[in-house]
Amino acid sequence: MNYLSTRDKSLKFSFKDIFLRGLAPGGGLFLPSEIRSYDKTDLENLSKLSYPELATEILYNFCSDNLTKGELSSLVKDAYKHFEDKEVVKIKKIGNINLLELYHGPTLAFKDIAMQVIGNMYDQLKVAEKKSVNVVVATSGDTGSAAIAALNDRKNINLFVLHPHNKISNIQRKIMTTIGSRNIFNIAIEGSFDDCQRIVKELFNENDFREKINMSGVNSINWARIICQIVYYFYAYFYLKKEKISFSVPTGNFGDVYAGYVAKKMGLPIDKLIVATNENDILQRVINTGEYKPDKVKPSLSPSMDIQVSSNFERLLFYVLKENDQKLSTYMQNLKDQGSFKLEQQEISEIKKDFRAVKIGDKETLSIIKEIYKKEKFIIDPHTATAFGAIKKLKELKDVVALGTAHPYKFFETVKKATGEIINPPPQLEKFVDKDEKFDIVENNNIKIKNYILSKLQ
Repeated sequence: MNYLSTRDKSLKFSFKDIFLRGLAPGGGLFLPSEIRSYDKTDLENLSKLSYPELATEILYNFCSDNLTKGELSSLVKDAYKHFEDKEVVKIKKIGNINLLELYHGPTLAFKDIAMQVIGNMYDQLKVAEKKSVNVVVATSGDTGSAAIAALNDRKNINLFVLHPHNKISNIQRKIMTTIGSRNIFNIAIEGSFDDCQRIVKELFNENDFREKINMSGVNSINWARIICQIVYYFYAYFYLKKEKISFSVPTGNFGDVYAGYVAKKMGLPIDKLIVATNENDILQRVINTGEYKPDKVKPSLSPSMDIQVSSNFERLLFYVLKENDQKLSTYMQNLKDQGSFKLEQQEISEIKKDFRAVKIGDKETLSIIKEIYKKEKFIIDPHTATAFGAIKKLKELKDVVALGTAHPYKFFETVKKATGEIINPPPQLEKFVDKDEKFDIVENNNIKIKNYILSKLQ
């Protein structure tokens, strides 16, 4: 299978190419040239598989040119052997809502599901044989810790993690900054997640620097992240045995909900994908009005969603625009030059065939956590709360699954504020609570970041 760029579909790449590069030349995102569609018989056969087996089958569609099915199966099984449950994810009934728990990996966040596989892919694809690979990643909290858990102490791989200083929860920061491995470098940027993401993209687009350090990336701009996340949509559908289901997804960068869109394109009977946003509601605004206009990032009780530039939305636009890469490039250039772009009415209508979008503010988030605890004696984190809130507002949708993206302890201050309850740390996180932290505070400037990275590689 070949891969193309959203901004130049004439370019052709292999899976190994796009896995290593992360970002396409010219700032575009990689997409496969074709997406397999499963029929009813195919789905019936897939429904009989365990989670690791299902992951192997789905991922193989996208990487068969560079990995044998045996190699893929082995690395997937190894990736998930340290998860709390052999089925990797869990589904619980909370009131009338099905909760898909995605936080049973090493760092108790949904990012583990993809990142553990990606860590093994680096080894299997032998990308570090000739020289060290330097992975540079931006995080709003959970991506960084999941990347560290996946790449910690691996040979010939260095990991540079950029997080917004004082804009993530304390435990999210500690999971990242208490790892003393020589190949892990934590950088606190004096800015927002959007600033971290912008710097990473700018470094990818500086060809000389990228080649000099053999730079790679594991943000959701990396297609490998997306395909790993497709799997739990299939799993939930098979588990619930409903004719058609919808999903409510808390999101800031659009990657997790976009994975559901790909699952639908692969033949999964998904009705609607609900985009649940917090105060940083750019996705709600663009889906409902067509205006994509980033605003100033607003700190919220769901900090992992404090994002205004949703990179993966570009992947959706590629299909909404009927693969018109020139028009998409124009939209992206308008965003860069003018700070926004406006979709046409037929494009908005096309998006609404598959998506709904709802904004849930901080007050609503606290109220939802409190209500669920009072009625169900169950505690959810503030990001998952936005997914529940969106379902509540869209009463017309039936058989909706809410994605639970993180363990509530990671946001225990907010949980305490909402419920009055103090959550004890789960065993996986106890070791991080009192350990010494190590990170460097760096100016919000890509030259400063480049110099920092180079200084650590000398």
